[in-house]
Amino acid sequence: MLKTALVILAEGFEEIEAIAPVDVLRRAGVRVALAGLTERRVKSSRNIEVQVDILLADLVEIPDAVILPGGIPGATNLAKSEEVSKLVKKMNTEGKIVAAICAAPAAVLAPLGILDGKKATCYPGCESDFSNKISYSKKRVVVDGNIITSQGPGTALEFSLEIATQLVGKEMAENVRGKMLIPS
Repeated sequence: MLKTALVILAEGFEEIEAIAPVDVLRRAGVRVALAGLTERRVKSSRNIEVQVDILLADLVEIPDAVILPGGIPGATNLAKSEEVSKLVKKMNTEGKIVAAICAAPAAVLAPLGILDGKKATCYPGCESDFSNKISYSKKRVVVDGNIITSQGPGTALEFSLEIATQLVGKEMAENVRGKMLIPS
């Protein structure tokens, strides 16, 4: 069965953290959609406009994975969204993949309690927003159960490959890694 992923973009998102997962996952055969919070064109932290496939409010099918890019104020804007909170909580309850990178683990996941009792990482310095119930790791990418977290722009490809591994298996992820010339 075809796996699905949703990358949610909020105004001020970090470009590479949003687009790298789309690229890697599509190469791995995952059906990926970009969702905007309120607009069909979303401006990144460096003023690049990206046209999304769907507005989050119009989402009908719950994906196998949700991906939350960081960036400031992108992660903060995601955290302010009631729809993002509801979707992330639902997916976590159902054991589906919840992936967040850069500031998003601290800004979005930590306040929802989703990281409580788990190991997680984020952009260095943002861990000050983690409660003492979260085990902060300095690793570039951390997987704990259905939660995948990563540090930032420079870890976006590793993060994306880990999401691919969780969705479609290590063999497919390694195939994509090789074809993209990403060192192991």
